[in-house]
Amino acid sequence: MTVCVVTGGIGSGKSTVCSMMNRLYGCPVYVADDRAKELYLSHPSLLEEIEKRLVMNLRDSEGGFLPSLLAQRIFAEPEALNIVESLLFPVLMEDFNSWKSGFRDKDFVVFESATVLEKDFFDGFGDCVLLVDAPRNVRTERTAMRDRVSVDAVDSRMKNQSLMNRLSDGETDDRIDHVLVNDSSLPALELKVREFVEKFLLKNN
Repeated sequence: MTVCVVTGGIGSGKSTVCSMMNRLYGCPVYVADDRAKELYLSHPSLLEEIEKRLVMNLRDSEGGFLPSLLAQRIFAEPEALNIVESLLFPVLMEDFNSWKSGFRDKDFVVFESATVLEKDFFDGFGDCVLLVDAPRNVRTERTAMRDRVSVDAVDSRMKNQSLMNRLSDGETDDRIDHVLVNDSSLPALELKVREFVEKFLLKNN
């Protein structure tokens, strides 16, 4: 089974590409960024271990997880982010491998993540890496319309994705197998998705 990593910056359309791959080819999609948030609650010891390492309580009076507290700590202390990721990422990989084992009949599965290329833990992960990209101004306008926020608000969020921005500006990365530029219509995007899958994921079938 081939593991295809799909990544891209804010507003690039990576989720749309993954949805198309699922609809057109029936491939399962593991949305890593969403699943990571779920694991804080579903994994039996992850949140407890994070609380121990950060020496802080991350729950309300009824035991419910308070993600805003964790976000504030991570934002204020980069070392706290390193601690959380050192605990989270191995759990995420364990979860992904368990999930993947349920699709042994599939030729390929998709691992969708916005940050996978920015984290050393994932170096070498995946059999094929697809970057979904678009010019920065296009990504900004799309996100502002989608989230109903100002362009300045989107720009502020995009500053946290420095690698994605550099790639949009023309920087190359040897880890990327293919760049899919999503700067036109949905039919044009679907054609590009088909071409990518048939060239990189179905070439041995």
